[in-house]
Amino acid sequence: MVYPVIGGRDPSEGYDVSNSLRFNDDDSQYMYKTPGSASNQRTWTFSCWFKRSVMGGAMNIWTAGADVQNRCHIDINSSGTFQVEAKNSNSTVLKHEGGPYLKDSTGHYHIVWRVDTTDGTAGNRSRVYINGEQVTFSSTGTTPNQNTDMAVNDDVLHRIGARTWADENYFDGYVSEVHFVDGSALAPTSFAKTDSNGAWVPIDCKDDLTYGTNGFYLEFKQTGTSANSSGIGADTSGEDNHWSVDNFASKDVVTDTCTNNFMTLNNLFTNTRGTFREGLTQVTTGVQGSAPYGQVEFGNMFLNSGKWYWEVRPTTVGGGGSLGLGMSERAYSGTYINGHNNGGSSGNVRYNHANGQINMGATDLGDGATYTDNDIIMFAIDLDNSKFSTGKNGTWNNSQDPANGTNAWTLTATSYGDYWTPWLSKDDTSNNATVDFNFGNPQFAISSAQADDNGYGRFEYDVPAGFYAICSKNIAQYG
Repeated sequence: MVYPVIGGRDPSEGYDVSNSLRFNDDDSQYMYKTPGSASNQRTWTFSCWFKRSVMGGAMNIWTAGADVQNRCHIDINSSGTFQVEAKNSNSTVLKHEGGPYLKDSTGHYHIVWRVDTTDGTAGNRSRVYINGEQVTFSSTGTTPNQNTDMAVNDDVLHRIGARTWADENYFDGYVSEVHFVDGSALAPTSFAKTDSNGAWVPIDCKDDLTYGTNGFYLEFKQTGTSANSSGIGADTSGEDNHWSVDNFASKDVVTDTCTNNFMTLNNLFTNTRGTFREGLTQVTTGVQGSAPYGQVEFGNMFLNSGKWYWEVRPTTVGGGGSLGLGMSERAYSGTYINGHNNGGSSGNVRYNHANGQINMGATDLGDGATYTDNDIIMFAIDLDNSKFSTGKNGTWNNSQDPANGTNAWTLTATSYGDYWTPWLSKDDTSNNATVDFNFGNPQFAISSAQADDNGYGRFEYDVPAGFYAICSKNIAQYG
């Protein structure tokens, strides 16, 4: 098992990656470029960081090729393992598959594909690394003959996030720090290192690399949609090999990276029934069970100290039943079972949309404003003082002031573990809800962007003083 890098373990040590690009496979998003001329098709290195959001189905990370008979690609199979493959004139010249399972959506992985078909040692002609460790494939398949040319670096279509020979196998998740070095086969230590805590982390390497004719470095610091220095696909290597983007918008440039990992939803929990989109920030509830049983969804980080803020926008609350937003303690202990009887299970806090009622387990704590489609709900949870506040569209319920705890509700921990995470519950068997969670990287338009006191996150409303976005750097400091 290879574990992802959570990020933020030692904020004082070294290099920070500021941005990533969020891919949503339902939007058929990908990046593309056709080099102006062919370059070194035998020796090159591809490196990037990524966080997966969808676990089922095959998805391509990086591909090159004119058609299905002439192609080169690295992808994740539907089983969750890696595969690298190349074909020339429909003859397989490289195929290695059955690498480690990468089914964890809680953090970022680093991948390096290092190719040098001029090498006299067959095993050195194609090497793949995950988090600095060389992948041992269960099926080595075909190893390239010496001096084999591949589709990479030919003057044919290249894509990040989808196949080149068919509009399919779209990537879903986050991609950052994309390097391509034309003419050199580099070790993963050219791009990352092991830090003082034993974590694999990126390094500031741009000035140390010779990118070559078709080389590029994508940092995703711009938001334009044209293939130039102001675009999402701007090449900052100095080679000006800018990439075009398809179906992306400025909202897809986010700050969830390998050095500051943000909370998203958890699509691996056994009670999960929803359909996830937008890098695990949006869920449409699934229809299952009979009343009062419904659906629950949880965040993928658990907290037992600190003060935290997030926002939720239900774009469709759904008919019948009741949509509840809040936080849960039960997910951490693994004791959550199907059915929650309108939030009555202890270890759950629920803010109901239809009547504004706030429940702590089976206890009615009071009422807030009701909410409906496209309202933005605010949550502030103070785990240092066991308090929480809720609000709607910029106004806190019950005249609450989270910064000083005024009129906040009391959060009572139970025997489930005293670790809390945001949650959604939907008591309904016939009508779905669609809900957007903003943990600091919204997939919807923000009219007046607000960050926390550390400068992290992008929220619609002012983050209360002393409260923070749920991300690895803040957790390292306050969690």
